[in-house]
Amino acid sequence: MADEDLAARETDQPKRQINTQKIYLKDVSFETPNSPQIFALDWKPEMTIDFGSTVQTVGDDFYEVIMSLTVTTKTEDKTAYLAEVHQAGVFMIQGFEEEELQRALNVACLHNIYPYACAAVSDIVSKGGFPQLALSPISFESVYRQRLQQAKEEQQPATEED
Repeated sequence: MADEDLAARETDQPKRQINTQKIYLKDVSFETPNSPQIFALDWKPEMTIDFGSTVQTVGDDFYEVIMSLTVTTKTEDKTAYLAEVHQAGVFMIQGFEEEELQRALNVACLHNIYPYACAAVSDIVSKGGFPQLALSPISFESVYRQRLQQAKEEQQPATEED
């Protein structure tokens, strides 16, 4: 009897799943504003990396997640290059409550997209005549928690001090 109750409960709950449908490069930009003079300078790169993400619903249980990854590299206070990619993926996600869905979109999906974005940046940087670039991993779980904490702090009403 207990096995029947367990089986009935399992069929009542929707199956939780995340399936990658497609990963693709949505947009790419590469600029070398100081070339060819930049190639004559002593190569001591200073790099800034920025990333962001957007999500949009594209159908029932289907979501497009877009990661923007921008790398700006300078040497001797001159911009060597600016590389930007928008790496996207379409994911089918089912069986998650809203809070879990947001975590899946902002952690699991970005985790899947990131290696492709890194490869695209590395490829365009090397084709631009610069040393190949290997970006460090990002903990999307930590980033997501920080964003939640920041949003929570912004929602708290400011207290007046006397």
